[in-house]
Amino acid sequence: MLDKPFRPEAAGLDPSRLERISGWMQRYVDRGRFPFAATLIARRGHLAWAGHCGIADIAAGRPYAPDDLVRIYSMTKPLTSIALMMLYEDALVHLDDPVSTFIPEFADLKVLVPGAERIDQTEPLAEPLRLHHLLTHTAGLTYQFQDDVLAKSYAAGKVDFWPQSGGLAATIGRLVRQPLLFQPGTRWHYSVATDVVGRIVEIVSGLSLDRFFRQRILAPLAMADTYFAVPEEKLSRLGPCYMLSPEARFVEFPTDFAQGHVDTLSGGGGLVSSGPDYLRFAEMLRSGGTLDGERLIGPRTLKLMTANHLSGDLASMGPANWCETSFSSVGFGLGFAVNLSPARSLLSASPGDFSWGGMASTYFWVDPAEELSVVFLTQLLPSSTWPNRKELRALVYQAIVD
Repeated sequence: MLDKPFRPEAAGLDPSRLERISGWMQRYVDRGRFPFAATLIARRGHLAWAGHCGIADIAAGRPYAPDDLVRIYSMTKPLTSIALMMLYEDALVHLDDPVSTFIPEFADLKVLVPGAERIDQTEPLAEPLRLHHLLTHTAGLTYQFQDDVLAKSYAAGKVDFWPQSGGLAATIGRLVRQPLLFQPGTRWHYSVATDVVGRIVEIVSGLSLDRFFRQRILAPLAMADTYFAVPEEKLSRLGPCYMLSPEARFVEFPTDFAQGHVDTLSGGGGLVSSGPDYLRFAEMLRSGGTLDGERLIGPRTLKLMTANHLSGDLASMGPANWCETSFSSVGFGLGFAVNLSPARSLLSASPGDFSWGGMASTYFWVDPAEELSVVFLTQLLPSSTWPNRKELRALVYQAIVD
């Protein structure tokens, strides 16, 4: 049903109010804020609205097309989290398993002391780092772009998971030589944790991460345009990724996702996908783990994943906001941010809706209460450049009139 456009009125959406989204996207493009913008909205299992505008490849003058491929970066994380929870449903892993059960080097980690200013100011690990910590980003890992003492050490130690990092196992080999930022479970801190999850999926399943995704997720969902490495015949549909220069001009951000050039399968940010493909994944989540007769995961497991696993909200355990979005009354589950209270989060949402975004300003959310799935795509780094996430939410919910 997702490949057949549905009258918005039949899905409880006002067509004239939906057109505000078109105007909003066009303003972003006309003002030079995004190279292009695309939004897809599904409600009650149907594609209820889709729109796009702008240029996918500025140098070539090629307009964005609905089947274009884009780098979804951290929107890879929900797929990797689902992959591990499939193994959980196979009784091959448990949420309280120590990570060292699968990667023994994680047993010997040190932890930075509170307030550490140097990377050698450490203390012993108080309890094992567990799978649950990885999935909830309470592991004490970090990213190179974060503002902490460990991030600088990651950069010096080449702890990144870009497509050309020398392989997933080798990169994790460099990671385990670093301490943790804090004792596991005590804080929320966005990190490379999901890349470690991807490696564990490989170890437990005996399959490379791309093969596991293809066999267990992508093929069953008919997601034929989602890859870690884009085949040559589809590269023409993958435009550049951009940043804004100090003069507010688009400059290309160098990335290479071509088949034959990718040696590191990043479960935290390595996928290229399309709007229609990712909407199928989002709709599988909205439908409780199934789509078009293919069940990937049980509905009870998905409810476990989309519950808040933190002792409070993200603002009480980590940063007060992320990108432009407040983290007040937003929790975190096993791979997803979860809205706890729309009023307190100051977001158009429903309690229990779940979401995540990517480094290139892409974003998706699923609202089971409203039977709603939304995917937004562009290619601009970093994702904190503009307040597009909360603006799009307001635009979508104001169009629901039933």
